[in-house]
Amino acid sequence: MANTIKKMMRKHKKKKLAAEKARLAREQGSTGREYGENSHNGYKRSVVKKTVLIAAVLVAAVTAVAVYVEKRSYHNYKIVKSSEQEDVVSTSYVEMNGDILRYSPDGVSLVSDSMDTIWSETYQMQNPVADVKGNRAVIADKDGTTLEIYDKSGKTGSVTTSYSIIKARVSKSGLVAAILDGGDDTWIDFYSTDGSLIAENQTKVDDPGYPLDVAISDDGVIMMVTYQFVDGNDTTSYVAFYNFGDVGQNEDDRIVSGYKYEGVVIPQIQYLEKGRAVALKDNGFTLYQGSQIPKEGKTVEVEKEIVSTFFDDDMIGLVFKNDSKDKQYTMEVYSTDGNLKFKQNFNIPYTTIKLSGGNILMYNSSQICVMNSRGVQKYMGSVDGTIKDFFKIGWNRYLLVLDSGVDVIKLG
Repeated sequence: MANTIKKMMRKHKKKKLAAEKARLAREQGSTGREYGENSHNGYKRSVVKKTVLIAAVLVAAVTAVAVYVEKRSYHNYKIVKSSEQEDVVSTSYVEMNGDILRYSPDGVSLVSDSMDTIWSETYQMQNPVADVKGNRAVIADKDGTTLEIYDKSGKTGSVTTSYSIIKARVSKSGLVAAILDGGDDTWIDFYSTDGSLIAENQTKVDDPGYPLDVAISDDGVIMMVTYQFVDGNDTTSYVAFYNFGDVGQNEDDRIVSGYKYEGVVIPQIQYLEKGRAVALKDNGFTLYQGSQIPKEGKTVEVEKEIVSTFFDDDMIGLVFKNDSKDKQYTMEVYSTDGNLKFKQNFNIPYTTIKLSGGNILMYNSSQICVMNSRGVQKYMGSVDGTIKDFFKIGWNRYLLVLDSGVDVIKLG
């Protein structure tokens, strides 16, 4: 009996000891997991903090670089590439989406920013004039009857018009509109990329007036025309929008909207990005919006006489004469929603002002000036030779066309 009791006690002690060991093991295991989780969470927080810190440093660095680039001005330039064999007397140049369209009475070629030929085509014109929009271009023989249509790969179409060409414009989709002189009447013809006629519209001086300019929406659906006519003793301008899609098929002459401006001359119009269009007037400008039926939007009017205008898809600029001898001109630059970006007085004796590659370029026969889109002057200096043209072709790279040849330059 005693032995039996002892055996039972030993079994009880073993069970108790085993239960205690199991409890300790559970506690140790639980503690180990909690420690691991806390350690992992701490590691994650450390990584997040480091990532945020690195991101903040990178943002600060990028901001600092952007501010530096924005404020930096240049004091000289170096010639990256020079081509003295160019026939600059009869050859003209225009930027075409990073490349250069070079054209003359004998033909046209597309060259890279290092002046290497990509393709070339021949034709015969007396007075070639080019219009470029994105990857598309049209070259018209002004006062002649030849139109040549191109893209980045070469010629896409050719047209022989019935009347003399006054002006031709191309859209980003490659469609072309041309104003033709028919004697007593004028014609506005609309062509596809291969040169086939899409539509033609005869206009008269009294109704709707004499066409001064034409523009096409990026998708080629809308053609915008500015007319001028005399109403009594006043000159009146009329801006018409023609829709060549389904929306315009039931409208008279496909005109879906039109606006009259009494006592105002509108010599220039342009389609911008995002379905916007602008009419540049002798007293300011008016914006329009609408992919099918363009509506009149914001109008900016000025009291001073406008001596120059310039624009691209993002900005519209006006220049006025100043009474100050120190600052001969005032420049106002607007966004394409009509808001003033900046106003600046300056005294640069320019003969040409334009927007090129997001920069404001001014030049005369011997001097060039480069401003950025905020009006900060990046470079101002004289050039050896007579300047015929000047435009931007890449980041800090410009094409300088002189009477002695063509230079690709970089500001430094």
